[in-house]
Amino acid sequence: MKMKILARQLTIDFYNCNSEKLDDIDKIKAVIEEIVGSKADLQATVISNGHISIIGAFEDGHIAIHVYSELGYVAVDVFTCSEDSEPELLSKELRKFFQPDKIKSTFLKRGDFGLEREIKPKIKTRLAPLRKIHNTGAKVIKTLARRNSK
Repeated sequence: MKMKILARQLTIDFYNCNSEKLDDIDKIKAVIEEIVGSKADLQATVISNGHISIIGAFEDGHIAIHVYSELGYVAVDVFTCSEDSEPELLSKELRKFFQPDKIKSTFLKRGDFGLEREIKPKIKTRLAPLRKIHNTGAKVIKTLARRNSK
């Protein structure tokens, strides 16, 4: 049985961001609310010097943003709860706001398990050929025999 996509998840790393925008929690929250709608329930916390965390739930998912102002780095996680959502639009708007020099993003389709046989965990086992094990064992025995004969 093929399962449909339940949600989409986007992770984004913004590097070397505009430093003037990294410490202003209110502006960051305003941008998020503008993008996802004013119904977003955003909670901002200053975790440590130079690290701000903003987490919020909105009608179609949630967002987590971690701002490391001292590093000029912003980590964003967006989870949207529908197959046809477009978290990439949120990424574009955040990119305009933070103005990073470099971006790394990862996009996942959540709940897309494909066929049932594809759901099973994949286990990779590495086996040494028996000849190699035998040769290694023979070398160890010869080495030990030489040491004992001295």
